[in-house]
Amino acid sequence: MKTGPDLEEHTTLRDGTPVVLRHIRPDDASELRRAFDRLSPESRYRRFFGGVSQLTDASLRYLTEVDGRDHVAIVATTDGLASDSATGLGVARFIRHHEEPTVAEAAVTVVDDAQRKGLGRLLATKLAEAARERGVHLFRADVLADNAPMRAIMDEIGAIERGASAGVVTYDIPLDAAPSTPGPVDRILRAAASTMAVLQRHLGPDRRG
Repeated sequence: MKTGPDLEEHTTLRDGTPVVLRHIRPDDASELRRAFDRLSPESRYRRFFGGVSQLTDASLRYLTEVDGRDHVAIVATTDGLASDSATGLGVARFIRHHEEPTVAEAAVTVVDDAQRKGLGRLLATKLAEAARERGVHLFRADVLADNAPMRAIMDEIGAIERGASAGVVTYDIPLDAAPSTPGPVDRILRAAASTMAVLQRHLGPDRRG
């Protein structure tokens, strides 16, 4: 498995920044919180569909203590593998549907100062590879109903609209049908998928604080 638990991929962003892609670990919690704090209000709204101001301890445990099969999270850091010496730049994750094991909700988030450098594409591509290796063939993503450009992209690549609720439209994106170049899938995952929406569906009210 190319994206197994020992994944460590060194690469370079378009501006020359060296980064490492690897699976998330429990000791990444503090850096994940710092990276979240670096997101602008606009980025938080686009990614999380609301005014989320902080990640709770329960949220951080959920996001970092993953099983690597049904809940997979791949992080990008500036340099090295030690959590205390690397700066988090982004994270891509999928969470498998228990009722539909070939379907997963997906999200990719990149901190503002690392955007537009190709990192979202790298994370989205690696996430899709990890999903296929674990038997996931379809990503499910939410898009704000008033996000006309993103909905146009969904139509362009043939994403399947499942329905709408509370101002959010849900789409299915077949991974096996995605183009060989990851551009459209990258844009969908970065701008449309919602980590916090996934989190709130999987955490009950008694586990969020």
